[in-house]
Amino acid sequence: MSASHTPPQPHVADVVCQRIERLIVDGVLKTGQRLPSERRLTEKLGVSRTALREGLQLLRARGIIDTAQGKGSFVADLSGQGPASPLMHLFSSQPRTLYDLFEVRSLLEGESARLAALRGTEADFVLIGRAYQALVDAREQTLEASAHARLDHAFHLAICEASHNPVLVQTLASLTDLLLSSVFASVNNLYHRDVQKRQIDRQHARLYNAVTGRLPEQARKAAVAHIQRICDNLREIENEEQRLVRATLRLEGWD
Repeated sequence: MSASHTPPQPHVADVVCQRIERLIVDGVLKTGQRLPSERRLTEKLGVSRTALREGLQLLRARGIIDTAQGKGSFVADLSGQGPASPLMHLFSSQPRTLYDLFEVRSLLEGESARLAALRGTEADFVLIGRAYQALVDAREQTLEASAHARLDHAFHLAICEASHNPVLVQTLASLTDLLLSSVFASVNNLYHRDVQKRQIDRQHARLYNAVTGRLPEQARKAAVAHIQRICDNLREIENEEQRLVRATLRLEGWD
């Protein structure tokens, strides 16, 4: 195998970051909890003290940990707002949280679609109709995946606002950056595949018709089925990619 095919090795400090971030995401290390001593961490992570200190420095810069002189390092309060908040970084650094996010979307958007069908006013349905039409019009345009993701997200948000539940709207709004990342993942990976693209278009149509037709249970089921299907498709794409990587490594004599 030639040098040009060798994947870049992650810096040891980045590996330290990823391992500690994973412990926080998994709830092993909790907000306010003191990190083990440097000696214990170097043993646990199998790294040098220098690499550990560099990794901790990166975590401090990201706002993931706080260090108090003479007291050690602690897991920081990660609930800051905005796309650059420590919590946003932590979620986006762990690919598996994409599927956790889809579970949350399924719960929140299923209920918001049901409530929108029950409570939506004619004015709400006009706004939902505009967002849906923008999405339909985008089919004929060659848009960047990020632009398409924003239109997709705007459609789902218009439905949520028609639920007339401010807590639900605020909860979804607070997840906007994370939701956009999940919508972007689906648009980026699915919209260039004709079968999946047509499927997403049909599901959006079903959701739009159920909400504006005031069919609450159908609206809830349409929202949940839409997100579940995207999730299944993304998993299948991941499996395809892993099979390709394994086959390529075998071809190049890496088994």
